[in-house]
Amino acid sequence: MSTSTSAPAAAAGDGAPDFALRDLAGRTVRLSDQRGKVVLVNFWATWCVPCAAELPHLQRLYDRYRDRGFVVLAISMDGPESAAEVDPRARRYGLTFPVLLDEETRVVGVYNPKRTAPFSVFIDRAGHVVGTREGYHAGDEVAVESQVSSLVAAGR
Repeated sequence: MSTSTSAPAAAAGDGAPDFALRDLAGRTVRLSDQRGKVVLVNFWATWCVPCAAELPHLQRLYDRYRDRGFVVLAISMDGPESAAEVDPRARRYGLTFPVLLDEETRVVGVYNPKRTAPFSVFIDRAGHVVGTREGYHAGDEVAVESQVSSLVAAGR
């Protein structure tokens, strides 16, 4: 896992900046409401082929660890031109974790200023960024699960 130097607000060891975004049902989801859980914030987009490959793996991780205090917050980077595709994609992938809309790219600008897709930020139970991961290649899910498993087991 790499630590991003281009996003100082989301650098490993820092407190994760809070945000509030609407989910696909219009409910507001705040990062601060997840305190006490291990959070994987995943930036993705409907136009991103590697995202399509990664999201089913994130769903399996969520299914496996959610009862142990793990949550995925999937933030769509789709703008107005493709935002209408977000809900159908989430349904197609069978996503049951919160899928959030950031059409104004406020959260993307803080955590993922290079707009890499996919891009994941790992946050421990105390609300600190413990790492980031750029991109997705087949097999990456093993390292991601290892990180999640360690954070969940550590009670961090």
